[in-house]
Amino acid sequence: MALSKSRFLGFGVAFALSGCSFASDALFPSLGGDEPAQTMSIPASSAEYSSDPTVGPPPALGSTNFEPGMVTPGQPTGTFVGQKVSTFRNELGQLQETIRLRNNALQTIRNQTVEDSQRYHETVAVINARLQVGTTPGNPVLHQRWAQAQQQLEAINTDIAAMNQLATQVASDSAMAAYLMDSVRAAYGLSGAVEEDHRQLRILEDEANQSTVLIERLLSELSQDIARQQSYVANERGNLNTLALGIKNGQLYGTSLGNQAAMRSVAATPAAALLPAANVAGQRPLVIIRFDRPNVSYEQALYQAVSRAIERRPNATFDLVAVSAAGGNVGERALGVTASRRNAEQVMRSLTEMGLPGDRIRMSGMASPTATSNEVHLYVR
Repeated sequence: MALSKSRFLGFGVAFALSGCSFASDALFPSLGGDEPAQTMSIPASSAEYSSDPTVGPPPALGSTNFEPGMVTPGQPTGTFVGQKVSTFRNELGQLQETIRLRNNALQTIRNQTVEDSQRYHETVAVINARLQVGTTPGNPVLHQRWAQAQQQLEAINTDIAAMNQLATQVASDSAMAAYLMDSVRAAYGLSGAVEEDHRQLRILEDEANQSTVLIERLLSELSQDIARQQSYVANERGNLNTLALGIKNGQLYGTSLGNQAAMRSVAATPAAALLPAANVAGQRPLVIIRFDRPNVSYEQALYQAVSRAIERRPNATFDLVAVSAAGGNVGERALGVTASRRNAEQVMRSLTEMGLPGDRIRMSGMASPTATSNEVHLYVR
């Protein structure tokens, strides 16, 4: 489902959907209490000492080249199973060719994003340099430069849209790869096979599994690129607004005040952590999506739940938590964490495709001793 809306439409519809749970009585915590005002000194931010204070470095894009291998050829055996093996081999070859096309598209989008980011930064740097040495209020040359920077930022936003479209295509490829893997495994149970058929099936199973893993890694890295770029563009929109004020007054300001807290929060997060630890103790989730089977259909329930939440609180933001089972050995827990993160990234893509801005969603992860399968929880902040 792709709904390009700037905000969700409100629905007062009750729903029930297998795989999803909805907590209707815990949407919004009560707020109250008057606290005395406090006086504090605010130190100068690092941006104020920078020669280019209103723009930070663009987020790094993934660098993996997702190049699939080749399908191992096989000899026909003349059996019915052998014919199925030949069909599977052709389908795997088509899938691998599709992966190559997706990989080429990804590398093209990444190169374009880098070029657009560089142009944007160069334009903003020129504006900052002029403001830093002093200029007249409302300088028309700087106004023109600012309009150019805004267009260049929109170009980056167009690159993000291309990434989202590619992610949708890769997700479809992932479903095709899973279907092919299931078909190959089911072929072991067919009667009338010779040993050579099963030998070729084992080779096909291994190569199909390698393609499946490659697709999942491509989708995961692409999702991370999208999330980082969306956050970056949202921050730069605020910074451009602050820069416009500086041009109006002929003065140099720092980054947007609305972005500074987020920037400090990111800086405080360890770079090695793929997902920060969830901080939702004592809260009840708005939605629970249990990924206990393939192809869980959750989008309609998710849309209705978030629509109702935004209807009641238009400025609501959300915590998206990847939940993995805490049991099992070290290897099983590691696989669970990876799978739960991938599921959360899938839900994140669904929310952004529904029109919810990425900067209103915060992703985190946690392990649960009571979870029997990977889950994704969505909380209202």
